[in-house]
Amino acid sequence: MVVSSGDPRDNLDNFVKIGEGSTGIVCIATEKPSGRQVAVKKMDLRKQQRRELLFNEVVIMRDYHHPNIVEMHDSFLVGDELWVVMEFLEGGALTDIVTHARMDEEQIATVCKQCLKALAFLHSQGVIHRDIKSDSILLASDGRVKLSDFGFCAQVSVELPKRKSLVGTPYWMAPEVISRLPYGPEVDIWSLGIMCIEMVDGEPPFFNEPPLQAMRRIRDMPPPKLKNTHKVSPRLQGFLEKMLVRDPGQRATAFELLQHPFLRQAGPPSLLVPLMRSFRHSPC
Repeated sequence: MVVSSGDPRDNLDNFVKIGEGSTGIVCIATEKPSGRQVAVKKMDLRKQQRRELLFNEVVIMRDYHHPNIVEMHDSFLVGDELWVVMEFLEGGALTDIVTHARMDEEQIATVCKQCLKALAFLHSQGVIHRDIKSDSILLASDGRVKLSDFGFCAQVSVELPKRKSLVGTPYWMAPEVISRLPYGPEVDIWSLGIMCIEMVDGEPPFFNEPPLQAMRRIRDMPPPKLKNTHKVSPRLQGFLEKMLVRDPGQRATAFELLQHPFLRQAGPPSLLVPLMRSFRHSPC
């Protein structure tokens, strides 16, 4: 059984909606016995085209634990909804930072290093995230970076070493995914490269174009470059060039990127605290 039995509302109250995604809404709630705040993702099963992806997310979060991966506490079926109870990360999503703040290279290196630790772990377990972007990165109040949104994850193995489904978010997709070629964990590295561009430029390449047009450009053109090339060091430029390689066989792995000189600038998570903003929430 993927989910627990019982009604989570027996142990949770003070639900406040903090966000909405493609699969449902996210609330914060208070655990009655402990007073601890948790996040609750509520997904309406009737509205999902691919229901198995929701349960996929639960299984991945249940089975894989790492300091840079969002911790799931429990999951339940409540009527026609799947509820996933997980740790609440007060810092919000990285998207809020990239769209409202200027990040320096130490901060970019700090985010990348923590993301790469999570990816190196997942890839070593044969898990591909397939939806790496600033929206999928959450921050704790102390600046720790955590990977979330595992709905598009895929498992690869010796028997099935490659995948072919077209999943992910268009602007961050690797060329081989768009071309419907068999692919592996390298797709996450390309997407991380695009997320790096987000941290410098405030948005991914081709963001002002319709998704299909952007996908054609990614598929057919040389790897995208930073708009603000003049603002970055040769080290960051070199780091990006290791990730944004059209041939997945030539792309650096998460483990290799962790050794890259650019990441020597990475500082403690507290370096990211000044970037966070406070948010207003509405009741669920």
